[in-house]
Amino acid sequence: MAKTVNYTPEMTKEIIAAYEAAEGYDARSEVIANMATKFGKSVASVRQKLSREGVYQKKEYTNKQGEKAESKAHIVGEIAALLGMEAEQVESLEKATKPVLLKVREALSQDAD
Repeated sequence: MAKTVNYTPEMTKEIIAAYEAAEGYDARSEVIANMATKFGKSVASVRQKLSREGVYQKKEYTNKQGEKAESKAHIVGEIAALLGMEAEQVESLEKATKPVLLKVREALSQDAD
């Protein structure tokens, strides 16, 4: 049985080129919507294709002061580095609240100084 191809190589190239040419999250979201309409796909399908191709950029969130918000995964990675461990060894720390992770990182940073 032949496998059905959702995206031809030409479609993939066009989607990636348009996505990479767009600047800013809103413009990239518009490209995704336009490509979904053009190719008769869902927005989620186009987003997943871009993700599989390694070009999708998720929205960066900011805190109340307008600064880029750190992800818990990033904070846990820094904690692991301060402990001399691999991030995978302490990934369960991501279940903790962000304020707790920030305090742990701060405490470990002070100990390292």
